Amino acid sequence: MGNLCSLFTPPRPVKKRKPITKRQSSIGASSSGSGLNSNRWNNRVRSSSSRRDNKFEDAVIQEHALAAAAVLFRQQNGGGSLPFDRSASQRYQGSCSKKNQLPRSSSSRSRSSTDPLLQPHQFLNQGVKLDDLETNHFVLIHGGGFGAWCWYKTIALLEEDGFKVTAIDLAGCGINSININGIASLSQYVKPLTDILEKLPIGEKVILVGHDFGGACISYAMEMFPSKISKAVFLAAAMLTNGQSTLDMFSLKAGQNDLMRKAQIFIYTNGNENPPTAIDLDKSLLRDLLFNQSPSKDIALASVSMRSIPFAPVLEKLSLSDANYGSVRRYYIETLEDNAIPMTVQENMINSSPPEKVYRLKGADHAPFFSKPQALHKLLLEIARISST
Repeated sequence: MGNLCSLFTPPRPVKKRKPITKRQSSIGASSSGSGLNSNRWNNRVRSSSSRRDNKFEDAVIQEHALAAAAVLFRQQNGGGSLPFDRSASQRYQGSCSKKNQLPRSSSSRSRSSTDPLLQPHQFLNQGVKLDDLETNHFVLIHGGGFGAWCWYKTIALLEEDGFKVTAIDLAGCGINSININGIASLSQYVKPLTDILEKLPIGEKVILVGHDFGGACISYAMEMFPSKISKAVFLAAAMLTNGQSTLDMFSLKAGQNDLMRKAQIFIYTNGNENPPTAIDLDKSLLRDLLFNQSPSKDIALASVSMRSIPFAPVLEKLSLSDANYGSVRRYYIETLEDNAIPMTVQENMINSSPPEKVYRLKGADHAPFFSKPQALHKLLLEIARISST
């Protein structure tokens, strides 16, 4: 309190015997000191506001974790597979008071990648008219080791714009209870996705978004259900050619990614004399490999949520035809700070099978849904708005 009181204490009277120049200098110094103290006060206020924002974010993430844990508990105790058309990491808007509402875009503070999610009006005012779109339904497919939980920011942003969003747990991932070491084919791994596409009403289409190994999964679905897919978005993903496997794609530039090789831990459930059944990633290397630009809170979420990657689907070569796979409009989103799929590998895939358009996410690591959620959201909106004509 002593420092605060000094801000409002009137300056001591200046004795007349002092020269005028000194009196002016004293006044200037007093003004400068007052300004410095004022800046300190403003910094304290901003620091206090930042701490309140961080506490609110902590509360939201804790709610996400509790919701996911509750769903997982019911899954493990009830058996079977739960219908899961939304991420377990939903935002609960009704739980925050008016005092803790998320900041509006009119804030004078520059936005950070760790900021809370945006308000609906910030993108609704950009001219997104759902009735004019070929489809308003996004289906999000996670990458190897991830689950539907990784899309929680993207889900919230898209739903606030009125889109329907389905985030799927592939076999053995997220809360799906299938044993990952027992998955023997790509068709078995992507069955949760193909089941949803198979049940779509005639004439209804979706936009598929595949991340990482999810690129191979949506490619498989494009070959099977081309008439039900409006567009396919490859997000730092495996975009393969006919007769190519995901392992083939990574092998092209294997020498350039020592970090990936160091992080891989092969699991031999059927004995060391047989091929691996799954791949784990060394958790001590996750930040450097996957999340080098992501917020610490999302890295913590991933470190306790990621599961093994089935090995057999990674080895499987895709059969892709121009009539089916080639009839679906493709878009690729590059992640420029990606240590898992470096830019050289991404560019090689793009050159081998050019998509309709390539987008670039500057400052994005291999998990752009964490490191650049708002920028990713804007690109998805742009892709959704592209006319079918």
